[in-house]
Amino acid sequence: MTMNWQGVMPAVTTCFNEDLSIDYDFFARHLQWLVENGCTGIVTPGSLGEGNTLTLEERGQVWATAVKAIGERTPVVAAISALSTAEAVAQARMAVNKGCRGLMVLPPYVYKGDWREMQAHVAAVFKATSLDCMLYNNPIAYGTDFLPEQIQELAAAHKNFQAVKESSADVRRVTAIRALIGDRLALFVGVDDAIVEAAAVGAVGWIAGLVNALPKESVALFNYALQGEREKALELYDWFLPLLRLDCVPKFVQLIKLVQQEVGMGNTRVRPPRLEVVGEELEQTLALIRRALEHRPTL
Repeated sequence: MTMNWQGVMPAVTTCFNEDLSIDYDFFARHLQWLVENGCTGIVTPGSLGEGNTLTLEERGQVWATAVKAIGERTPVVAAISALSTAEAVAQARMAVNKGCRGLMVLPPYVYKGDWREMQAHVAAVFKATSLDCMLYNNPIAYGTDFLPEQIQELAAAHKNFQAVKESSADVRRVTAIRALIGDRLALFVGVDDAIVEAAAVGAVGWIAGLVNALPKESVALFNYALQGEREKALELYDWFLPLLRLDCVPKFVQLIKLVQQEVGMGNTRVRPPRLEVVGEELEQTLALIRRALEHRPTL
């Protein structure tokens, strides 16, 4: 079954028990809640899902749990991230076996290669399965920048390359890619505080972070932006932006989990090297979150 790359797809968090094992029961309930509130797909376990702290076996169990929970009605997209190309290919093949319907392909962790090397890496993952693939471009976080011309080259070579998660934080990248290849690829925005701007210039989807805590508001914001309902979009965006900006800082995992805890949908546990926020940082963030929730709009 091919993917329908559109709409709001959470980069879902991974919930942990007190011993930092994965809470698979909560994970399944969380996914069901997100889908019930209008999300069109689930991406796991990406950066927000602390994928680099999960073993290969845990990844497989995460995918199997997700597919069992929502797979018949909503696609599960496996985030493929690894130190080596061989490991990334192994992850991709496991994702197929667990029932995932798409892949989100990251550049290799740590090593920041040149275009020839990065092209070979993502091509190997694209070719490892027949699943539709999304390329994740995040030069800020990973130090590898897939330029529009390079994305055009990949699109010409790989039919199952179907979408881009553009997280350069520059919405001009959306227009630059569309200028080269039109609608050949579905373009998603991957930073929460650029969604309205990106939708206005051609993005058709959002790989979102704060949606983990606020799916109804996230889906409404995206739909208003996509449908050109400017006044509704800007009114909701003005309220949402202080929270959406929590997605765009180094401790985004901890902060988004904090919002989840405040709305009663998750806890703040993270795996080292991350640690939960404390002290003044915690107090300031809680004040921001609670202030926003006190004025939460009625939709």
